[in-house]
Amino acid sequence: MASQKQENFRDSIGTITEDGKRNYIFPKKPSGKFTNYRTYLSWFLLAVLIISPFIKINGNQFLLFNILEGKYNIFGQPFWPQDFYLLVLSMLVGIVFIILFTVIFGRIFCGWICPQTIFMEMVFRKIEYWIEGDRGKQIRLNKQPWNAEKIRKKAIKWSLFFLVSFIIANVFLAYFIGGDTLLEYITDGPLNHIGTLVKLLVFTLVFYFVFAWFREQVCIIVCPYGRLQGVLLDRKSIVVAYDHKRGEGENGRKKFRKNEDREALGNGDCIDCNQCVVVCPTGIDIRNGTQLECVNCTACIDACDEVMDKVGFETGLIKYASEDNITKGEKFKFNARITAYSAVLTILVGVLITLLFLRSDLEATILRLPGQNFTTTETGVSNVYTFKLINKTVKDLNNVEIKLMSHPGKIRIVGGTSMVPKGDLTEGTLFIDIDKEDLESSKEKLKIGIYADGELLGTTSTNFTGPMKIN
Repeated sequence: MASQKQENFRDSIGTITEDGKRNYIFPKKPSGKFTNYRTYLSWFLLAVLIISPFIKINGNQFLLFNILEGKYNIFGQPFWPQDFYLLVLSMLVGIVFIILFTVIFGRIFCGWICPQTIFMEMVFRKIEYWIEGDRGKQIRLNKQPWNAEKIRKKAIKWSLFFLVSFIIANVFLAYFIGGDTLLEYITDGPLNHIGTLVKLLVFTLVFYFVFAWFREQVCIIVCPYGRLQGVLLDRKSIVVAYDHKRGEGENGRKKFRKNEDREALGNGDCIDCNQCVVVCPTGIDIRNGTQLECVNCTACIDACDEVMDKVGFETGLIKYASEDNITKGEKFKFNARITAYSAVLTILVGVLITLLFLRSDLEATILRLPGQNFTTTETGVSNVYTFKLINKTVKDLNNVEIKLMSHPGKIRIVGGTSMVPKGDLTEGTLFIDIDKEDLESSKEKLKIGIYADGELLGTTSTNFTGPMKIN
């Protein structure tokens, strides 16, 4: 019966009660070395997230994902839908990297870098601690009737949650429409852009719902990454782990008594203080082993180390370690699976870097005007085309010329030479004239060069039609 009770955690999650209702988690405010490290990293990542849409490099937004207009900036470098293959390859690199990282370090990404965890634990949870107090005060406030104190604290907390959600929604909007456009909308007045304001409020409510009510259930129920652990983790993966050999001893854990000889009694170093449980933001007991709910946030490490210091035991009862490291004392080493993932990642990164270097500065598309036939003169043939030039660089391209490379002939751009602004495109119409004697068939492939200030930037091809050749 006891064994069955110990295994119940495998069939349930801490956020749902036995009768299927929501069980709110009230974690104790963590403190310690790892919490400090995570806090500093979170501040840095939040700062990067907030300022990135407003940083300019050579006039280009540092990060921009304007899906509607097909404009993308990565680290200030403009990309276009024509570069979609680079995006796909970058996503593959990211997926393989996360897989490799998980195989080695478990779900460390969730605890240290994931936006959901950073916003929840380092922003919204801190607001909650500031207004309602630590775990005990929050539980008492939640249980007490709706009096003036409870209404005041809940109203302040929910109002701040909504305000922060609105700010987050604005920051994310800047990534999609541009930081300058967002500031323009704000100064111009939100009521002059009702459509954008409505979308902004919808996203604000989504963020508010996630961080005010759904909370840690995003990591436990929604996020597929936690379920990947069962496939990716093995006994050699380094995770936040409880040293059960040291903690349990021969006769299990036991409450602490002063001046007792725990070694003679056969008890381990775990004094069953339950601090690692009450501090957990997903409500699990790390002593039950690796669980999908664990986001590797290290709160239990700091809580346990603090207790071990107080009772005079060695710290590290809960630590970053693999199962083999705890049971067999084996240190981490590369195995065949890690080597294979590393090789795949290296190849993908190599291909991506190569394609980035081979990526042309200018993308040219020249197509025959639909519905238009060729025209002839006494000696020549003329076709009319539309052209599109995309400048992928961070500087304006001046005196752009389009020249025939495969055939003698002449290209006439309507309006003369073109200028293509940085990170932008130019469209227009042109005529290609070729003498009849230089044509070998009624349909030929032309190679065309694109020049700026006399320098060849790229080439393209198009079809040229003419009268049937009669021998």
